[in-house]
Amino acid sequence: QVRLVESGGGLVQAGGSLRLSCVVSERTFSRYSMAWFRQGPGKEREIVASIRRSERSTWYADSVKGRFTISRDNAKSTVYLQMIMLKPDDTAVYYCAASDVVSGSRHPGPDEYGYWGQGTQVTVSS
Repeated sequence: QVRLVESGGGLVQAGGSLRLSCVVSERTFSRYSMAWFRQGPGKEREIVASIRRSERSTWYADSVKGRFTISRDNAKSTVYLQMIMLKPDDTAVYYCAASDVVSGSRHPGPDEYGYWGQGTQVTVSS
């Protein structure tokens, strides 16, 4: 069973930074594409960043481009989300997700992530 455990959330002022981590209990971590999703108060869950197995292929939602960076360390079975210049609109529960879907050269779609963490709260105060 694949388990994902997020950490690193918290309360930060606008303009501040946080780094989220997600440890995956899977020896073949490198074969999973990984993503970070978020769900803000009263909002639908949205994907904010993803990284394919290659580590060099990343994707970002327009709302976080230039501010968030997704990365992974396959040796540590960990994926990270570095967030800078945080805004109050970034307030949400952030979820780590894994996909074992073979998607060719594209990133998995949001519905193709079958493994989820419990979420970590990020609150950005104005």
